Amino acid sequence: MLNFFRAGTANAKDDLLSGLTVALALVPEAVAFAFVAGVSPLIGLYSAFFIGLITAAFGGRPGMISGATGAMAVVVVALVAMHGVEYLFPAVILCGIFQITVGIARLGKLIRMVPHSVMLGFVNGLAIVIGMAQLGSFKTLDLSTGNLVYLTGPRLYVMLGLVVITMLIIYLLPKLTRALPASLVAILSVTFLSVAINRSGVISGDEITPNAVATVGDMLKTNFKASQITEARQNDPTHVASDALLAEFRQVSYKNDEVVGPVVRDPATDAAEVEPTGSEEESSISGGLPMPFFLQYTVPPMTMETLWIILPFSLTLAGVGLIESLMTLTLIDEITETRGRGNRECVGQGAANIICGLFGGMGGCAMIGQSLINVNSGGRGRLSGITAAICLLAFILFLAPWIEQIPMAALVGVMFMVVIGTFEWASLKMLRRVPRADFAVMVLVAGYTVIMHDLATAVILGVIVSACVFAWTHATHLGAETTINEYGSKIYQLHGPLFFASATSFKELFDVHKDPDDVVIDFYYTRVYDQSGLEAINVLAEKYESAGKRLHLTHLSDECRGLLDKAGDLVEVNLSEDPQYHVATDRLG
Repeated sequence: MLNFFRAGTANAKDDLLSGLTVALALVPEAVAFAFVAGVSPLIGLYSAFFIGLITAAFGGRPGMISGATGAMAVVVVALVAMHGVEYLFPAVILCGIFQITVGIARLGKLIRMVPHSVMLGFVNGLAIVIGMAQLGSFKTLDLSTGNLVYLTGPRLYVMLGLVVITMLIIYLLPKLTRALPASLVAILSVTFLSVAINRSGVISGDEITPNAVATVGDMLKTNFKASQITEARQNDPTHVASDALLAEFRQVSYKNDEVVGPVVRDPATDAAEVEPTGSEEESSISGGLPMPFFLQYTVPPMTMETLWIILPFSLTLAGVGLIESLMTLTLIDEITETRGRGNRECVGQGAANIICGLFGGMGGCAMIGQSLINVNSGGRGRLSGITAAICLLAFILFLAPWIEQIPMAALVGVMFMVVIGTFEWASLKMLRRVPRADFAVMVLVAGYTVIMHDLATAVILGVIVSACVFAWTHATHLGAETTINEYGSKIYQLHGPLFFASATSFKELFDVHKDPDDVVIDFYYTRVYDQSGLEAINVLAEKYESAGKRLHLTHLSDECRGLLDKAGDLVEVNLSEDPQYHVATDRLG
């Protein structure tokens, strides 16, 4: 990674300012993920508040930012679509219970099994995904087709110019002073510039977003209206409803029937019926204090049927959330040269999701992009995450009109700098410097992350492939040196691990028919790791017994002896510790 991340210890000023910076970047992310999940933007914002506050206070990684994430949103969207938003909240609560269980069982340490090649692929794939996600900010709603299209002409050039200005401020300001986070200064500066451009009226916008420079508020309106059109098209394949909705947006009246809302054909009369289009309030981040979900929604019946509905979603949410959080924790550990506590983070994430579900949230986990913004802005302590969460709630309660004036160009520029700082550029030169299998795993994880946008599955896939490569490679490392001692016994001095992948090679090392009547296998330089290894020993012992020969095992480690004892009748061989069979002693003598 490029050295864009400030080194240093936590202090209150840096934590407060970096927390404010992160809060500004959280708004569009939380709203966008809410649209992905098929819920109200306020649900995404409330989720970011609860998840961010509780994990910052009680989680295992100070300085890491958590909130509503895309990884969780793509899981819950199916649940919301099939059963309704009422089932979402119990699913999130159950997800939190599973995560707390993982933390109490101290299973967070399993993150150590993730190889470095998988971590590199994860980081690189994530950087590409974050970069690609910013391209959506360059789109607007085309009212002639109802599709999102890329900006063109002056609006595109202004947008690109402001993005470049934001990136230059973030890059150059630290060379002059570190009194204020460069990202915060960039956001405020470009906001003032965009307000001046929009008020000047030199460049016009479109029907949905009249501002020349699209703001957070414009993004909310565009996404809200685009989601309305998409829903209308899904509910009415004839596109009558979506065409009527577009007509409403264009404020066009037909001669025969004035269309003022989505239109659905009545099969009986084949006439146009008007349905409400939804409230414009849903395209704003303004709201009140969050309330428990059972005071706002119909509570689903607490039965086994409900449990079976939410159980698979809760398990998936718990796994996705923990994997992404623990991977983010590892990345922040590396950047800050400190060490977080994985098990505590599992418990913190679980508690946050339980509270989030109780207050009608969509759940969440660690947010890598926002965590890197926080680290880059100097945030190191828990105060930074707490500040971000409280500022986010303040935006909802009091400052929504102001926050909606922030240009998307400023936030895109900040995220582009995160992409540049996150991508491991040195990995592009690693093909000839690392084993090809490791490089292939890195490319696989990065590619799967980019194509499928599924970080958790990409990590699991990378770990599985790395484990298979490791097993295959070490299966070829088992060998034996043979000697004949003074008593005429043949000694096999094993080297390498004996496990499922090397069991066949182990059997091929011995020549039962040509060996003398007394054979010794010396395990001084090897270990038996699993039941396949035990079974291989058992099969070999039976062959020597059938041939009327004796087989001895010497210098077994305590772990190997424990496995043999547990195997019981599976392995019946003579164990010997006679020093005369110790090949190393013979050589030294």
